[in-house]
Amino acid sequence: MRLELGKIFIKDIQFGEETKIDNGILYVNKEELLKEVGDDDRLASIDFDIARPGEEVRIIPVKDVIEPRVKVEGKGGIFPGFINKVDTVGSGRTHVLKGAAVVTTGKIVGFQEGIIDMAGIGAKYTPFSKTNNLVVIAEPKEGINQHQHEEAVRMLGFKTAAYLGKAGKNIEPDEIKTYETLPLLEQIKQYPELPKVVYVYMLQSQGLLHDTYVYGVDAKKIVPTLIYPTEVFDGAVVSGNCVSACDKNPTYVHLNHPIIEELYERHGKDFNFVGVILTNENVYLADKERSSNWVAKLVEYLGVDAAIVSEEGFGNPDADLVMNCNKITDKGVKTVLLTDEYAGQDGSSQSLADSTPKGDAVVTNGNANEVVTLPPMKRVIGHPDAANTIAGGHDGSLLDDGSINAEIQVITGATSEVGFNYLSAKGY
Repeated sequence: MRLELGKIFIKDIQFGEETKIDNGILYVNKEELLKEVGDDDRLASIDFDIARPGEEVRIIPVKDVIEPRVKVEGKGGIFPGFINKVDTVGSGRTHVLKGAAVVTTGKIVGFQEGIIDMAGIGAKYTPFSKTNNLVVIAEPKEGINQHQHEEAVRMLGFKTAAYLGKAGKNIEPDEIKTYETLPLLEQIKQYPELPKVVYVYMLQSQGLLHDTYVYGVDAKKIVPTLIYPTEVFDGAVVSGNCVSACDKNPTYVHLNHPIIEELYERHGKDFNFVGVILTNENVYLADKERSSNWVAKLVEYLGVDAAIVSEEGFGNPDADLVMNCNKITDKGVKTVLLTDEYAGQDGSSQSLADSTPKGDAVVTNGNANEVVTLPPMKRVIGHPDAANTIAGGHDGSLLDDGSINAEIQVITGATSEVGFNYLSAKGY
């Protein structure tokens, strides 16, 4: 499967009379956008704002971040199963509004939404301080339950991103990047001398607003399966969860998956990237056993030499990570794990809820319990008092001057377990 990503670089977002891209500026007709996306009777109000890099703006609480994209050539459309019909995506050409993002906020859905600061120390922890953000402020009607609330905000974000993406459909991209994965037997023959590598892509799917979707299907309902990596770039996998902000994968991260992009960069040079195994994270032991058994079976069936495994979330999913590690390693396949840590505010606690001696190649993306004080911002979009209730904060996190004292767990993307973050480690 071959996909071209045409990147259209966006240097600013402004409201205007017509939704269009002109000289790198994305102009948005606010009234037209509202007519396009504002038909959900579960929402009491919808409004839009703009937050730019370097501005003293805080967005809180953040539900999802989505990159505007549009299919230009090839089958299907962006976000299959939600915005477009269920068709296999990942081929042809897709245009990307690079540098723009849709951020959803409003009254808190669960308790694990996040914070994006566009300036100050908080901006150093989140990649979304560098994007030009169209912020969608959605307030729910009284009486709707949390699942209805989550679905309404999720769909609003996808619709907004799809609407903005259409502005780039007929624009000549500034850069075109091509990704291709051949059918398996052809792929293996292409670079027979290089080690074969597969990526095991663990999706948060534990329910209770902890859901990720694959072609519109809740990932808890799938068994581990193979996909072409390019399918991910067209929105085959999207976020629907409210797990801790620091290590949740917003839809933007799925669309720009750094592990998949890096594997493509090194494909044909250091190794042969044969594909992606999607799997879920489960609550019950029997389901964990089933999924990890299938993962190990697929890894063995592919005949690869190495597997990279990443998780989403912490605590209970650590067991899924360890089970995948043990069973893949038992197949004689070298295994590398990506995670983050909850090692306590002083860094001295056990980092993961589960462990294994076979996990001898692990990449950490930071300690989510590290404490930071975020300075007050001149403008806050959303509900600042959410700082007292979101995961990583506490009653009293929001101080009288508008600053926030909390763990970096509250910052969207701070300890991304797929490496879509800015933290790094030093060796001694």
